[in-house]
Amino acid sequence: MLDGRISDLAAGAAKRFGDMPAFQLLGEDAVLGFAEIDRRAARFAGGLAAAGVGRGDRVVLHLPNGWRWIVAYHAIARLGAVVVPANILLTPAEVGFLATDSVAAAVILPADRQAPIASALAGSTPRIVATGGADCDFARMLEGAPLAPVAVSPDDLFTIGYTSGTTGRPKGAMLTHRNVFASTALTATIHVRARGETVLTALPFPHVYGNVVMNAAFLAGMRILAMPRFDAGLALAAISAERPTVFEGVPTMFYQMLAHPDLAAADFSSLSRCTVGGQTMPTAKLDEVVARFGCPICELWGMTEVAGPAISHSPYWPARHGSIGLAFPGVETRVADLSDRGRDAAADEAGELCVRGPLVTRGYWRNDAATAEAIDGDGWLATGDIAVRDADGYLRIVDRRKDLIITGGYNIYPAELEQVIAAHPSVAMVAVAAVADAEKGELAKAFVVLRPDHAADAAALDRHCRAHLAPYKVPRLFAFVDDLPKTSTGKILRRALQPERMSQ
Repeated sequence: MLDGRISDLAAGAAKRFGDMPAFQLLGEDAVLGFAEIDRRAARFAGGLAAAGVGRGDRVVLHLPNGWRWIVAYHAIARLGAVVVPANILLTPAEVGFLATDSVAAAVILPADRQAPIASALAGSTPRIVATGGADCDFARMLEGAPLAPVAVSPDDLFTIGYTSGTTGRPKGAMLTHRNVFASTALTATIHVRARGETVLTALPFPHVYGNVVMNAAFLAGMRILAMPRFDAGLALAAISAERPTVFEGVPTMFYQMLAHPDLAAADFSSLSRCTVGGQTMPTAKLDEVVARFGCPICELWGMTEVAGPAISHSPYWPARHGSIGLAFPGVETRVADLSDRGRDAAADEAGELCVRGPLVTRGYWRNDAATAEAIDGDGWLATGDIAVRDADGYLRIVDRRKDLIITGGYNIYPAELEQVIAAHPSVAMVAVAAVADAEKGELAKAFVVLRPDHAADAAALDRHCRAHLAPYKVPRLFAFVDDLPKTSTGKILRRALQPERMSQ
């Protein structure tokens, strides 16, 4: 596991699984087998090499979910080059920053984005590889001479995964072949992935969660049934018609399916488990998924800096909803005192989650100061998440450290309030954010999306909260909204709900 290389993954899958179904985009008839994807990746790698891209060069991969993304990804790995994933929802300026900051040798993108991204490259001149259009570079490169995988070390840089940039410019976490392969192998093992299964996912492949779903499918021999973008109605129909064994997503995807009018008619009998990550999910909603879907849902925790999941439940372990589970084998965790990171927090005391082991990034690209701030001399990565460990070693995420609300000197964790409000039968989704207050400093404000055909007002939610929370924790303000702002990966974006704090 620790000597694995992503450059060998597609070729290994082709040898083990041949023409077994590997990938299908929902709504399209074409199904590609593992051997065909490997053949295309070998030819595309040859095309990139002929265009001057070589070992160690950075390549920005800016395509939607689809076979081209997978082929380009494995071609870059084959070359010994470095993939810089860029979500298709990023703006041209954001893609331009990634390409410029990483000193990219090439950018692979859709033809309709070529002109605006080229103008945003800030003087850098990477090779542009466009898909589609009258002059399709991607198609020409697929006609290149097949290239055998370049020999790389497990410790060679393979991915620069840029963080979402919640404070300032995004930082590029440097991930090695060892990091990414270990995350892939451990995820496949803990989640018990098996040959011949089908995973339905709308997770973006550029995101570490979506990326490890894709890689684990290649390692285990599973068919990936991918959605270009998530739609609750289409997902429910696909579960009924396509009979996937696994559904993987972020909490908002489950919220939307639970609130969809087609839920009652959906057939979930093929599902053996679901996984959810990216954000804490209220236990009431997790219990509802199990009741409605009829299968376990495994909470997991991960981040860009650890190449995907690092802590998780397994479908064959007893469910502990509200916990993120146990650390993967070989991954160490500690809960550090919030005022002194060098000291461990007491048992059952909240502190900052720190991790160490083969998944942890080697640091941030060209940013030694950020690396030193995040990773100490003993290799511990400070994650920014506040956690509690119970007597059995299970970890529970309390909240993000930066989302802590301080009201009149009291600490309020938005996730705790969201857990309570989400248990109200009329609530589909909720996010709690800080708003400025002259007297208290900050107040908690709840933004609530109601279920269709349900009614609740602020007074009803206030009574519900007061029955379950200390008075100082009860939100002072409630707002009823049609939807909540989300990141490109579907996570609820609290910072968009608190402009006063973000402007400070």
